[in-house]
Amino acid sequence: MNVLADLPISQTDWNQTPLSVQAVVMVLWQEPQTLKQHMVTLQNQVTILQAEVAKLREQVNKNSHNSSKPPSSDPPHQPTHPKREASGKKQGGQQGHAGKGRKLVAPGRVSRVVVSKPITCQGCGALLLGEDPHPQRHQVSELPRLEPEIIEYQVHRLACGVCGMPNQAAWPEEMPRGSFGERVQALIGSLGGRFGVSQRDMQALLETVFHVEIGLGSLPAQEKRLSQALEHPVQAAQAYVQQQAVVNLDETSWHEQDRNGWLWVGTTPTVTVFRLGQGRGAHDCQQVVGQDYAGIVGSDRYSAYTWLEPQRRQVCWAYLKRDFQAWVERGGASKTVGRLLLLEVKRFFGLWYRVRDGTLSRIDFQVAMHPIRKEVRCLLHVGTFIKQRTTRRTCQNILKLEQALWTFVEQEGVEPTNNAAERALRRGVIWRRRSFGTQSEAGSRFVERILTVVTTLRQQKRDVLDYLTAAGKARTLGQTAPSLLPAV
Repeated sequence: MNVLADLPISQTDWNQTPLSVQAVVMVLWQEPQTLKQHMVTLQNQVTILQAEVAKLREQVNKNSHNSSKPPSSDPPHQPTHPKREASGKKQGGQQGHAGKGRKLVAPGRVSRVVVSKPITCQGCGALLLGEDPHPQRHQVSELPRLEPEIIEYQVHRLACGVCGMPNQAAWPEEMPRGSFGERVQALIGSLGGRFGVSQRDMQALLETVFHVEIGLGSLPAQEKRLSQALEHPVQAAQAYVQQQAVVNLDETSWHEQDRNGWLWVGTTPTVTVFRLGQGRGAHDCQQVVGQDYAGIVGSDRYSAYTWLEPQRRQVCWAYLKRDFQAWVERGGASKTVGRLLLLEVKRFFGLWYRVRDGTLSRIDFQVAMHPIRKEVRCLLHVGTFIKQRTTRRTCQNILKLEQALWTFVEQEGVEPTNNAAERALRRGVIWRRRSFGTQSEAGSRFVERILTVVTTLRQQKRDVLDYLTAAGKARTLGQTAPSLLPAV
């Protein structure tokens, strides 16, 4: 080791220095160099730890406003809406506010009338006669005690008086094959698929409210019968969705016994279909809309949709808005780009609402969107140069789908968000959370069929219970259930 190469001491002076002093000098000179190397190593470790802490902090702070997490996952202290400034007024209806009292129903709908008349005059005591042409009216809605209608079917067997041959009548064609009628089956399907009632609560509700005694194990049997009745109309609804010009898609995880799967939803303005599959890839996506689907798909930026060309997609701006909000909370250069992008989002949504309510023509809307689209592109390009790796990569990925950001501007009938599919899928998410999925393939088929029926009928403002009853009656008679498709 050439010590003199680093020490500011000549060779002559070094040779005249005692060995003990040389040893001390060498130790003292090498110690700062070693400390400097340790400092560099520690600084590198601090930088790595700071990046990990920032990443963990961002994950902890994720909520429904800056990620795809649902509002139900937000902590109690997280406000669901931006807090407004206090107005200084008392809570409740304000002075001058038009009240919304309960309206009286028509006389033909009144079940019973209780009349109170004065008998004698309060002044002189004379007998009072006649009718008040305009009496004061007060109506009360009440529920009668609900008792099930028990129908007993009897089949007689009679012997012929001439030849003695026994003859037995056939069971009536309209007789249900099980112990419960079609409306009970419909109520079970509606309680589970429409109102999200668990099977144990369903059993208690049927017994306490409707006085129908039913075993817990009988509920899946009634669901299976109802599911069989819904098979053909649900298949027709799936074929209808695959023929529509625009479909919004979304998916969520599902469990069937010990297998992982995915619940997919495809929604249109009048018909929504659900499908349970084993995967989350492009093939499963095509099972919903069809392999040869030629329309436009609204979705998030998940890779399962990359089989679609960008001009046949509409990327959800609600997801993008949450991404931009996450950038703002990330700080630094990400915050600047995210804040500016949020301003552009606010601008074009204001224009879009005017298009939707008819106060702005589509031509004027397209013209007004030109500078906004240009500004968004510039900001995303700026984001590709940010040092923050997550923001930089997200900007690069969004720019790859730039054409899919603005399909709603060019094509009528396309929404800028995927909110319709997200709202429809929420019912499936609640079902999964309350029951932890399904325990059989038959149970999975019931889930996708009843969710398809309930969601579609609500879109069309049709009565769910009446439809399910009619579907069960059609199955009893060997007929096809009523259609789920909208009336032409």
